[in-house]
Amino acid sequence: MDVEVNMTSAESPAVTSLSSLSETSPARFTVNFDYRCPFARNANEHVVAALAAGAAWDVSFVAFSLTQAHIEDGETPAWDLPEKRNELTAIAAGIVVRDKFPEFFPAVHVELFRARHDDGGDLRSDEVIRAALIRGGADPDAVYAELEQGWPYDTFRKEHEVSVNEHSVWGVPTFILDDEAVFVRIMTRPEGDGALATRTIAKVVDLLKGAPEINEYKHTSIPR
Repeated sequence: MDVEVNMTSAESPAVTSLSSLSETSPARFTVNFDYRCPFARNANEHVVAALAAGAAWDVSFVAFSLTQAHIEDGETPAWDLPEKRNELTAIAAGIVVRDKFPEFFPAVHVELFRARHDDGGDLRSDEVIRAALIRGGADPDAVYAELEQGWPYDTFRKEHEVSVNEHSVWGVPTFILDDEAVFVRIMTRPEGDGALATRTIAKVVDLLKGAPEINEYKHTSIPR
């Protein structure tokens, strides 16, 4: 299931000439997210920054639940457990903004990640979620009115299940291009550098497109 967000831009020579990778990367791909994961934060920040800088990509931001991923087979799904609902709300709120108020989605998306990883906030808290929505420019009352209707949680469940059933996604961030899906840990953040963000994501997607034979590539240590 590709959920489209209007975050494309006209091709910018200043951006696409940054590297041959950014010129040859395909225009359409998907990235999964759960706001609790720091690596999802890094990857999604890079994607958002690259798009803001003019990267000519059509990106689908698709929700994935780490809560559900840790539910054992045969156990009651997280979506059906009232006590788990507050673990799903932040992502469901992101879905509302993405689908109903897309002009605010890039900023809200980043702010929900920042609420957890920069500010140490608890994303099970409505107060923390509402504050992130406000910082991103969205109306929290309008978002919560949509949440009360229930459809964002249904959409969340469908996106998660499609990612698992069709692409064997098990964690975030996962990048999906056609029938290829790859889990990627990006160790850096763009820090407002759109050129860096474009190069970083272009490398990931170009490798996904051009080298499916590489199944795992991991540094044995992290440079300090």
